[in-house]
Amino acid sequence: MELRHLRYFTALAECLNFTRAAEKVHVTQSTLSHQIRKLEEEIGYALFDRATNRVELTEAGETFLTFAANALHEVEHGLLALKSADTITGELRIGATNTFNFGFIPQCVATFLSRHPDAKVSVEELSADGIRAKLHAGELDLGIAYRPAEPSDLWFEPLHNEEMVLVVAPQHPFANRRRLRMVELHRQKLILLPRVFATRLMLDECFRSAGAEPSVCTEMNTIAPMLDLVSRSQLGAIVSAASVPTSSGLCIVPLTHPTPIRIPGILRRRETKHTKQMRSFSSIVRKLALKRSDAR
Repeated sequence: MELRHLRYFTALAECLNFTRAAEKVHVTQSTLSHQIRKLEEEIGYALFDRATNRVELTEAGETFLTFAANALHEVEHGLLALKSADTITGELRIGATNTFNFGFIPQCVATFLSRHPDAKVSVEELSADGIRAKLHAGELDLGIAYRPAEPSDLWFEPLHNEEMVLVVAPQHPFANRRRLRMVELHRQKLILLPRVFATRLMLDECFRSAGAEPSVCTEMNTIAPMLDLVSRSQLGAIVSAASVPTSSGLCIVPLTHPTPIRIPGILRRRETKHTKQMRSFSSIVRKLALKRSDAR
């Protein structure tokens, strides 16, 4: 027995006329008649008396109508409950480091709002420490950042491994290199993030393990100005490949021995209830992060 059979049956029981009932359920009269007969054959009872010019419910039909109507009513309520559960309103508060605000977070927010147009999203660009502090204070729902260098009581979900690369202008001596060993950056002039960033501490450790000591002549705490300065000079910068726009005209050189790797992920308080907003946004972040990683 199919749900449509119950709809056909209740429509005919209401109209007691094959033509009007067929119009109500948007099928032909012959289709309706055929499906009603199939239903009667399946349950083993005649539901309608067609002996006279009028269509009338049989005693079995009267009995079955109550249960069929209740079943359809419950299904409709179930569908409404599903739609209600899928509706997301209210505000979602996101904290993201500069790297993620450079294209990735706007893409995630756009996807989220296209699915949940009644929701509101607020995004703050913060340092990793700022994100952790605001999560602890309950002022953010989710953070999008890199794995904390130190153990943390925050819950961290890794997304993928992200290799960092050397970025230089086309006229730089390293512009045409297919790859570069970290030791080759010894005494090279670089633009790096300040040491308040975990990424900088990770890079310093990579330099130490390679026996290299670059000349850090400029420190900047955001990526866009770093790339702008790279395009105007003979300086190099070490950033994630994803943060370099394809239209920048800059050259990307992979680094090896060792390869600097960061792990981006989702941060939230362990004791915070994982709301519908958080689950939906986290799902979008995972899928887009995977596409971003595969594209590289």
